[in-house]
Amino acid sequence: MRAVVQRAFGGPGVLEPARVPRPAPALNEVLVRVHAAGVNPIDALVRSGELPLLGAPPFTVGWDVSGVVAGTAPGVTRFAVGDEVYGMPCIPRAAAAYAEYVVAPSRQLARKPASVDHRTAAGLPLAGLTAWQALVETGWAGRGTRVLVHGGGGGVGHLAVQIAKARGAEVIATASAGKAAFVHALGADRVIDYQAVDFAAEVRDVDVVLDGVGGDTAVRSLDVLRPGGALVTIVEMRNPELARLAEARGLRFHGVTAEPDHVGLAALADLVDAGLLRPHIDRSLPLDEAAQAHRLLDAGALTGKVVLETA
Repeated sequence: MRAVVQRAFGGPGVLEPARVPRPAPALNEVLVRVHAAGVNPIDALVRSGELPLLGAPPFTVGWDVSGVVAGTAPGVTRFAVGDEVYGMPCIPRAAAAYAEYVVAPSRQLARKPASVDHRTAAGLPLAGLTAWQALVETGWAGRGTRVLVHGGGGGVGHLAVQIAKARGAEVIATASAGKAAFVHALGADRVIDYQAVDFAAEVRDVDVVLDGVGGDTAVRSLDVLRPGGALVTIVEMRNPELARLAEARGLRFHGVTAEPDHVGLAALADLVDAGLLRPHIDRSLPLDEAAQAHRLLDAGALTGKVVLETA
């Protein structure tokens, strides 16, 4: 089968198309014929060696997949051959999603949202689960709450805005001026141009902040939270000083990384099929152009997600 393999850490150019053996599912696993694979910032961190989750190369990066079940192993009762599925399996271990086939534990996949194609569905799992687990399961965002999402036009942020709005929250988002109209269209009640306005001087009494920026932005976010509010960060998880500052003010501090979870994936799929959530695909490229996808990712100019398609 075709896959994208890297044999060294480095820039996007280390990602090379290759022919590799097709994997076989073990107990409780399914074989998925991948139609599309999502590209995420964590992929670039692993590729470069900055985040050596997978050890030394060679390996294949990627976790987000959407495709069709092509085979099942003993123990699998949730799916049959031909079912359309999507998910983010195996993380922090290798899923090798930049390939024509992957194997995954069946309970780390869910049925693909019926109302969208594989290209769109592949942009949802990792970013969507990050937003869902951060806002809903950790931050308790819902009706009657005020939510501030930093980076509302980004991969996680644009989904977080929609999820919070679907849950009935009042949603404030920061974004560049060029993405303001896009973020408003997602449902944000207010969009703050972080390059022109100090959000900490403009916003108060927030119940939960979703921080995908870190640094000074994370620290200043403490100023906008009401007593008992939550700073949920996806970039400052291991910052004990930030946690100490939050706790000293009577605030909750949580660092979140997405976990594979078929229950969360099913909840996201329900929102998609209800017309309340849609991942925005900025760019779709053939599998063999994974290096170009990573160049776009590294440039930081994407609105939403970039995906790779296998056919």
